[in-house]
Amino acid sequence: MKHLLFAVAAILMLSCEAEGDLTRREIGSLPIGAGAERLYSGTFSGTPGIEASGTAAIIRDGDDIKLSFEYFLISAGPDLKVYLSTSASPDTFINLGALGNGMTQNYAVPPGVDFSLYNHVLIHCQQYNHLYAVAHLNPEE
Repeated sequence: MKHLLFAVAAILMLSCEAEGDLTRREIGSLPIGAGAERLYSGTFSGTPGIEASGTAAIIRDGDDIKLSFEYFLISAGPDLKVYLSTSASPDTFINLGALGNGMTQNYAVPPGVDFSLYNHVLIHCQQYNHLYAVAHLNPEE
């Protein structure tokens, strides 16, 4: 029985993906290629009592779509997540994962997202259901 448990544990450990989009050591660390095209962008503003600044941009990088934060700063908080949302509140959203560290961060966006609907980027504390910051995305001209 002991050997069976060891074998199952070893198989599970070997089958784990080393570094996928959601398992990167540095959250928000996806690279952006040199020929990437900026499609939408917006400026972050904090909610009452929260300081936030910087830009959110939707980038086409080859066949991939990414969300990029530039010159991004925000007040510290627990369990902060990055959402693409249909409004300035977390009612209908796509969770892109945990907020990373640093002034520049890049996140993978799932294929097929309609940015005419999902035109807000939110920083939201899931644990306490508190909205920290919002950026409204506008098409690049």
